[in-house]
Amino acid sequence: MQLSLQTRNALRAASPFQTRRTAAPPCLRIRACTDPPAEGILPVPAGLRAESLPHHVAVIMDGNSRWARARGMPTSAGHAALQPALEETVRLSCAWGIRVLTAFAFSHQNWDRPKEEVDFCMAVYNRFIQDNVAQFVREGIRLRVIGDCSRLPTYLQKTAQNAEEETSSNSQLDLMLAIGYSGRTDILQACGKLARKVHSKLLRPEDIDESLFADELQTSWTDEFPCPDLLIRTSGELRLSNFLLWQSAYSELFFTDTLWPDFGKAEYLQALMSFQSRDRRFGKRKL
Repeated sequence: MQLSLQTRNALRAASPFQTRRTAAPPCLRIRACTDPPAEGILPVPAGLRAESLPHHVAVIMDGNSRWARARGMPTSAGHAALQPALEETVRLSCAWGIRVLTAFAFSHQNWDRPKEEVDFCMAVYNRFIQDNVAQFVREGIRLRVIGDCSRLPTYLQKTAQNAEEETSSNSQLDLMLAIGYSGRTDILQACGKLARKVHSKLLRPEDIDESLFADELQTSWTDEFPCPDLLIRTSGELRLSNFLLWQSAYSELFFTDTLWPDFGKAEYLQALMSFQSRDRRFGKRKL
């Protein structure tokens, strides 16, 4: 897919609107929470317990268009402002020892938006990957794009594939970027995979359990922590919007009125502190 001249110009013009972006931080060496402190590593902030941080955090990055409108800017400026907030969230997740971060960038339903807006969003995600892949390699971040990748423009498919290959041996943080993702479709494709295995007599219907089913979901790529412990949604909306429906069955939910481009360290800390205040029983009763 070739971007129109209008979209390319808008992408370049949007860059000055990324007012929250600061100078790039030094490369962080990531450590497990039990390792001794080392130079260049951010300590877990006061008020947080390192031993009970969530392993997997998911974020619904909502409110970009409203952020732009509130400032009298075009919608494209809000989408462009998504990038620095996501970069900061990735950086902090690495520094604090979170193992998996899943970011909902673009839903299956978002394909119905105006073509020019969709094209611009695809260009933003492509730029995010290109701008950060070298740092991902240095910091041990493994990238995977999940969702219906067949609908992504060819240039973004290639960028994502190259980045996935370059970061495939990393193990400090798994970063899943959900583009064109649908929780319902994820469930349906898992059902289809299991049905084909049964049809081929590789599996008996009675052998199917929650574990086998979860192994067919797209988030199973991350192996150890496929389900988010904490799911954060910005912008004040109080719904999941078809994101990680199976995987979020026991996630702690945190909703904030902050619009995504304004989501930074203070807001992330607030979400993590809220998580640590929850009593996670998973349906059991503590005696």
